[in-house]
Amino acid sequence: MDPPNKKSSQPRQFSLQALRLAYYLVSLPLNYYAGFVRPHSYDLSSQTLGRWLGNYVKGAVVMMVLGLALGWIPFLLLKKSPRRWWLYLGLLALPLLCVWQLIQPVWIDPLYHKFQRLQDKALESKVLAQAARAGIEGSRVYEVNQSVDTRTLNAYVVGFMGTKRIVFWDTLLKTLDEDELLFILGHEMGHYVLRHIIKGIAFSSVLILFSLYAVHLLAGRIILRHKARFGFNAPSDFAALPLGLLLIQIIAFLGMPIPMAFMRHQEHEADRFGLELTLSNHAAATAFVKIRQNDLGIFRPGRIPEIWLFTHPSSGERIDFGNSYRPWEWGQPSHYEEYIKP
Repeated sequence: MDPPNKKSSQPRQFSLQALRLAYYLVSLPLNYYAGFVRPHSYDLSSQTLGRWLGNYVKGAVVMMVLGLALGWIPFLLLKKSPRRWWLYLGLLALPLLCVWQLIQPVWIDPLYHKFQRLQDKALESKVLAQAARAGIEGSRVYEVNQSVDTRTLNAYVVGFMGTKRIVFWDTLLKTLDEDELLFILGHEMGHYVLRHIIKGIAFSSVLILFSLYAVHLLAGRIILRHKARFGFNAPSDFAALPLGLLLIQIIAFLGMPIPMAFMRHQEHEADRFGLELTLSNHAAATAFVKIRQNDLGIFRPGRIPEIWLFTHPSSGERIDFGNSYRPWEWGQPSHYEEYIKP
C-alpha cells in the first residue's frame, strides 16, 4: 500500500533525483582532484582511474536508490504536519540509522571491496584468545583488500546486532607487527564492548533532531520575511528545497565540534580499553607512529583544526597516552577491569 500522497510526490521525486544527478556530475571534477589526483601525488593511492570512477558511480547509484526509497518522506511530513515535521523526521532517524548499520557490512561495503576472515591463522588464534578475554564470544574479525585502492592504514568496527564485525585493512596487516596489531584489535574491541556503535546511533539521532528543529525555526523566519522575493511562502513548497539544504549545511558546519568531540572521546576510551586489555604500551605508541608516518599525517595539529575536523585525538596525544597510561604498574584499579578476564 503506497504512503498517502506518495503518488502526487512523483514529480518532486523526479526533480529531486535530477538534482542529485546534477550534483554528482558537477562535483565530479573536484572529487576527482581530491580523491584521485592528490593521493597519487603523495604516493598514498594504488587505485586505477577506472576503479576510482567505478566506485564513484557505485556511490552515486546507491545514494540515488536510497533517495528514491526515502526521498518522499520529508515532503510528506512537511505537507501533513508543517509544525511537527522536524520531530517526526528526527524520531525516524533512529530506526533508519540502525537499519543502515545493519545492512552496511553485508550489502553496501562488499560493493567496493572483498572481505574475508583473517588469513593468518596464527594471528587469528591469538585474536580469538584476546576476544575471549574481552568477553566477546564468536567474534567476527575480517580483513579487506584495501590495498587495491590505498597505501594508508586503518581498522574499524562496523555493523549492528548480528552483522557487527571488526575489520582490518590488509595494508595494516602488512605494516604492523603482531603486538601492534593485537593492540589495534584491543582498541577495536573497546568500541565493541563499550557499545560505541549503539551510543553513536543514539547521539546522532539526538543531534539530527535538534538540527532539524533549528532548520524548521530558521526556514520559517526567513521565508516569512522574504516570501515575496522567494516566490514561495512555506517550507513544504518544493522551491524551498535549496534553502533547506543550505541551512542544513550551515548548521552542520557550525555544530561540527559537537560530534567531533563525541567521537574523539569514544576513540580515547577505546585506546584506554586496548591498553588495559593488552598491557602493551610500547606497541600502542609505535602503532600510532607507524600509522601516522605511513599516512603522512600531522602528529600535533593546531587546536582549531582538531576541534573542528578530527574524529580521533591527535597522534601526538595518543602516543603520549600510550606511553604514560599504566595503572597496573602503580597499584591502581584499571578503568575497565570489570570487562576484561584475567
